[in-house]
Amino acid sequence: MKPIEAYWASTNVLAILLLPISWVFCLLVWARRRAYQWGLIAVQRLPVPVIVVGNITVGGTGKTPLVIRLVEQLRQSGYRPGVVSRGYGGQSETWPQDVFPDSDPMMTGDEPVLIARRTGCPVCVGPDRPEAAKRLVEKSACDVVISDDGMQHYALHRDLEIAVLDGKRRLGNGFCLPAGPLREHRGRLKEAGLVVVNGAHSHGETSMTLVPGNLVNMADPEKTRSLDSFSGESVHALAGIGNPSRYFDTLRTAGLHLIEHAFPDHHRFSADELTFDDQLPVIMTEKDAVKCFSFARPQYWYLMVYAETDPLIMDRINRVLKEREN
Repeated sequence: MKPIEAYWASTNVLAILLLPISWVFCLLVWARRRAYQWGLIAVQRLPVPVIVVGNITVGGTGKTPLVIRLVEQLRQSGYRPGVVSRGYGGQSETWPQDVFPDSDPMMTGDEPVLIARRTGCPVCVGPDRPEAAKRLVEKSACDVVISDDGMQHYALHRDLEIAVLDGKRRLGNGFCLPAGPLREHRGRLKEAGLVVVNGAHSHGETSMTLVPGNLVNMADPEKTRSLDSFSGESVHALAGIGNPSRYFDTLRTAGLHLIEHAFPDHHRFSADELTFDDQLPVIMTEKDAVKCFSFARPQYWYLMVYAETDPLIMDRINRVLKEREN
């Protein structure tokens, strides 16, 4: 039987049968958002600007590489950014939690550890987004907060919303959960300050592109290889992310022959799952790698990925930050 995600790309019998539940879901989501907008539920405002990077679809769109890129660009503009996140999958018994490059992803979530490793910026996670953001500002003296995957966390006031879409899947069949992949009605995109498309974009949208970098050896991080150097080789390709097909396509385009191993997003790997009956290279995403360093072998590699962004994104962010300062 196909996973339900496979039915979200089109209008089909299952999607139609699930539509009544989707309508109820959309109504509840709309009512919750309006409760915050009308002041029925408190919204907390930080003393510094907040930029939300999120999406209205289920699954990976490239938010984390974009967050990393924005941190780099904000620093270049003279700001001291920090990142706040839910810490999805983290098992800590106390929240909020500060995240460092060597934090345990099982306690704080994998994406926050990845962001901390790549940027070195302050990162704080917790299910109470405003509480985590306040801790971040108080402890790190950051002057702008990026809320990773925060579009639906309305308790935290935001100065700018950036909605990220996958250029191939876009909105799927356009239905809300569970008939389709939408967390909110498609009209929600009109309320976002920017709609950034990972891939081909349309009028009124801005673009970003994910560019593969080098492969880093997990047993010896000083050792790197270009992706092209594996061209023609057979490899185990491993991905526990929201959209593994995009990652597999990247490897295949570089000429690698793949033995694919797709896992659920945020999957917690064991050493046995990465042990195969051969000595072929095992190539995984950086997000997966942060959970596998403790049992890394010499044939394990992870792929660095970078976001190239339209200059219009930072132009808009800088305008918003200047307006907040005034």
